[in-house]
Amino acid sequence: MNALTLTFSKAGQLISFLRGKRKLAIVCTTFMTVSLSICFAQEAAPTYLDASAPVEQRIKDLMQRMSLEEKAAQMAQYVGLEHMKKAEKNLTAEEMRKSDAQGFYVGLFSDDVARMVTEGKIGSFLHVVTAEEANYLQSLSLQSRLKIPLLIGIDAIHGNGLYEGATIYPTPISLAATWDDQLSFEIGRQTALEMRATGTHWAFTPNIDVLRDPRWGRSGETFGEDPFLVGNMGVQQIKGLQTDDFSGTDKVIACAKHLVAGSKSVNGLNSAPTDVSERTLMEVFLPPYRRAIQEAGVFTIMAAHNEINGIPCHMDKHLMTEVLRKQWGFDGFYVSDWNDVSRIASLHHVAKDYKEATLFSVAAGMDMNMHGPNFQDYVVALVKEGLLDEKRVDQACSKILEAKFRLGLFENRFVATDKINEVVFSPKHQATALDAARKAMVLLKNKGILPLNVAKGTKILVSGPNADNMTTLGDWASPQPEAKIITAWEGLQEKGLARGCQMEFFDSGQRAKQMEDTVLAAVAKKAESADLVILVLGENSFRHDWKNKTTGENIDRATLQLSGKQLQLAKSIKALGKPLIVVYVNGSTISEPWLHENADAILEAWEPGSFGGQAIAEVLFGEVNPGGKLPVTVPRSVGQLEMVYNHKPSTYFHKYHTEKKTPLYAFGFGLSYTSFQLDAPVVTGSIEAPEDLVRVEVSVVNTGNLEGDEVVQLYIRDNQSSVTRPVKELKAYQRITLKPGERRNVVFQLNAEAFAFYGIDMNYGVEAGDFTIMTGNSSRNADLQETILTINNNIPIKVTIP
Repeated sequence: MNALTLTFSKAGQLISFLRGKRKLAIVCTTFMTVSLSICFAQEAAPTYLDASAPVEQRIKDLMQRMSLEEKAAQMAQYVGLEHMKKAEKNLTAEEMRKSDAQGFYVGLFSDDVARMVTEGKIGSFLHVVTAEEANYLQSLSLQSRLKIPLLIGIDAIHGNGLYEGATIYPTPISLAATWDDQLSFEIGRQTALEMRATGTHWAFTPNIDVLRDPRWGRSGETFGEDPFLVGNMGVQQIKGLQTDDFSGTDKVIACAKHLVAGSKSVNGLNSAPTDVSERTLMEVFLPPYRRAIQEAGVFTIMAAHNEINGIPCHMDKHLMTEVLRKQWGFDGFYVSDWNDVSRIASLHHVAKDYKEATLFSVAAGMDMNMHGPNFQDYVVALVKEGLLDEKRVDQACSKILEAKFRLGLFENRFVATDKINEVVFSPKHQATALDAARKAMVLLKNKGILPLNVAKGTKILVSGPNADNMTTLGDWASPQPEAKIITAWEGLQEKGLARGCQMEFFDSGQRAKQMEDTVLAAVAKKAESADLVILVLGENSFRHDWKNKTTGENIDRATLQLSGKQLQLAKSIKALGKPLIVVYVNGSTISEPWLHENADAILEAWEPGSFGGQAIAEVLFGEVNPGGKLPVTVPRSVGQLEMVYNHKPSTYFHKYHTEKKTPLYAFGFGLSYTSFQLDAPVVTGSIEAPEDLVRVEVSVVNTGNLEGDEVVQLYIRDNQSSVTRPVKELKAYQRITLKPGERRNVVFQLNAEAFAFYGIDMNYGVEAGDFTIMTGNSSRNADLQETILTINNNIPIKVTIP
């Protein structure tokens, strides 16, 4: 007789399941952990239920027992039952068809889906946002014939934000502004812990789209415009989520997304076509994916809504199978984005119906469908009709099962609800969120008004649509308990009162698009008696307030200016002659040249998370010296798009008739309350083979009176090449902290690949010649110093896996 031990916690849930002719009823009591031994009297426990057996053997044993229908079911993902119930009430069938956020299934109700779990017809869920529901679904899975646990995924983009009470870290664009790779790792690690504590195992993150069009509403989900910075942040976050081996109960699998280039659609809209060259794909958009695979071992990849050069990404066999799997060694599984397999037919009109779309997608390499019915039925039918090779189903199923085995779900499918508060929003996680928010702050302008050194009794008025709400949390976050967030007003009020200031808040309305002239007049009237005005402006990507969003998923913009009448509000304050400090809270790029010219200070706070208001106040009152740098170029207007720092040499050969050809703010730019002097770079060593390194040393001194952070940035330029190359490319950076008068030598090491590119024959390697190495504290030419490195011979670089 062998025993299988299961441990779980579930309130008041009766679980019944059959094993041969033996029936076992289990009753779980609220907040009680119950250990069960399930005895198999007639035969030894199957190998797949033996936790000590190698994963490969467990997969083989289980798949031998599975029918084709059960294998296809593992490829099917559904939204959670509670999510379904809400969507059933709130959406029409037509709204559901167009929605990328809410879902239900016409003719199929939550009770039907629950029954399907007991029948082993569902392999995965998403949008399960409570531990109680996760436990309930897993209890249903125990009633299935093979008792395969469910893989539950969630959009944990910057913390497990859809869970009420979670730690909400700064959004990815905010995190990129820290230029601190270790923070990305740490946030990934802590997010994994909070996810596993609440019953989820799969993070649909990181978004490693390289942002090339800031009109795109999902800008805030990205790490910015540079492939190297995006790759670094993405790799570290994947390592934090998965670690080197995601086996165990304190890790999750990551999902690199979205393959690929939806961040450069033809019109800036989500899901619109993308038309880019193979060279641009290989040099700009795909490098973060290669690094995610080869450096971080990412286990899942999500395809993009859009088409690439006429081929919907969900059926792009060349990218999914030929490049990422065969050439670069991707060894996990692909998941579709929301309803995008069916849209091969309904939106792209490439397939005649959903069934044929399923064939095209799965044959190209797709392994799991997000989300809903019919997909697995079509898979089964296509195999039986001889149109789809069953080996393709076996490959998909085996990888999904591998994730479940390695995550320990067969032994630990339930979570202890009484232990959640020991992990979620822990003091350590709070400290990380605050540290990231502080480091993300980018000072764009300062006429000397900051840091605030105000006399006791100074009257400070705070207003603006983002001053006292949860827009600081960003997209992919649910409303959080008031006690677990600090708004901009709350942070400013606390710091101001501590200094004896008279702090006053005027509610200008929290919906920028609804701001009326009467509100502008009321704020201006209130400002007449103030000594100083702080306006917290920006955009709203908060998805619980979908109708009032001004950016975020599926809310793209035709302008980079502030929405509504926010600029008019600032002008009305400035007309009074009052000192004006502007704080931006936003995930998407804001370009307001008038504010740059007229505001006394501008602080880019991004979407700084749970403790964003505290970080904003600490920076304005001088408790924290801002050291963040822009991860994007800020154009002066949409008329300048595409505007990126790593453009080609001929980009600005001519000029615009009515606009400058320089950006409002350069990539890598950010001010400080102190000053730094960076010496010219000193290069030692040579590159003659792929394994060679050169050393670049930069001496940095804090020449000001305050301790501060500086980000030392290193760019290169290939001075002559077989095809055109960017005027500069980021290849290294380091954020350092220096006390007044302190000097430090920052050392970078560059390998041969730092100088490699796809040549005229699309072979990857280094071409002999001179390379300019530039170092400084932004990408602006005025902020960079140069030296020359000569490489004497061509060096092929191998990036494919044998």
